[in-house]
Order: sequence, then C-alpha cells, then structure tokens
Amino acid sequence: MLQKRFGVDIDSGYACVGRGVFSEVRCGAWWTVPFLRLGAFRNILFPDQGRNIPFTIENYPYVDGFGRPTVTFVRTLELPRARRRRFDATMIYSPQRGAVVDYLGTHQHLATDLKLEVLTDGTLHLQSTAQRFYEGVIGFTFPAALTGTADLYESFDDDRGVYTIQMQVRNPVTGFLFGYRGEFSCTFPRLSDEDFPEHLKPHREESRQ
Repeated sequence: MLQKRFGVDIDSGYACVGRGVFSEVRCGAWWTVPFLRLGAFRNILFPDQGRNIPFTIENYPYVDGFGRPTVTFVRTLELPRARRRRFDATMIYSPQRGAVVDYLGTHQHLATDLKLEVLTDGTLHLQSTAQRFYEGVIGFTFPAALTGTADLYESFDDDRGVYTIQMQVRNPVTGFLFGYRGEFSCTFPRLSDEDFPEHLKPHREESRQ
C-alpha cells in the first residue's frame, strides 16, 4: 500500500488523495512562534496547534513549466472556527543531485534534498537535508542554525486498513519547532489532463535544484 501511495507519477495515471485526522498538532516553545508565523505566509509552517484536526493530503502528478515530472504534496488542515492551514510542497527527481528535491511553499523559494529509507518494519522514513533559498539571482544554503530538519514517518496498518503518519521539525539550537501525528485513508482517482486541480500548483516555479 505504501508503494501504491508513493507510486503516483505521470505514467501511473492516478493520483492519491488522503483524508484523515491529526490526533495532535503541536509547535515548539514561545520563541519559535515568529519563525512559524513567517512560514505561514508561504504555506510552509504555521504556529497553530490542537488535537483531532481533520486534514487532507493531495498527491497529483503533472509536468511543470521546465518539463520536469512533478508531484504535489499539499496538506490542508481544517482548524477550529473554520480556519484552514496548508503545507505546500512539490517534488521532482533530480538526476544531477541523485535525490528527490522537495520545493517548499507556494513560491518554491526553499528547496531541500530528501533522504529516504525503509525501516525493518516497512515504515518509510523521509528526512530533509540542508535547505537552499532561491529568489531572482540570489541563491544560497541556509546555515543549520537558521533552519530545521524534518523527519517524516509513514506506514500502513494492515489490521485497520489505514495509513499512519508522524512528522517533526527540529532545529539544532532551539530544538523542537513543529510536528504532527495522525492517520488517514486514501483514494486513488484516475487522471486525465482535465482532472488536475490547478490550485495545488505553486504560484512560482524554480528551475534551480
């Protein structure tokens, strides 16, 4: 089931739409809040927290403006008082870097390579590496002290027929920044060019990897 979920691409001809509940969403100490608020402007991070929060995750394949096969990883949380928060990410495979590149946010200003491994129990572990910033002619790698490392774990519970997920972002200086855990079920809609939800695409695309 994990292979099917992460097998979304142009050639597969299907998408993956997950719906479930985060049993917990939490953020770090008070001094992390300005950093999280800043990320909220580009759908990267946010300072909200709570329990039993409904969410969707939408993985749709498309070819971006640079001709690269791309998959969306857009998570939308339905918070109390009819508020919504989104994490936006789009992923490509880079032969030059020999890794999956994860572009974060609505404008692909941030990019990070992902390390992937399958644990002995079949859980998929994704870990972000150093983050790169791109805007106009500017391009640089953030010092580790000014960013965070994300660790995400996904697995499939065969007995209950649900996917489980947990993620945390940590900074080497301040420690825990943000995290969530929960479970969800997926559907795998077939696709044609007319089926792609345009609101899932980034507002700006970055050619640099």
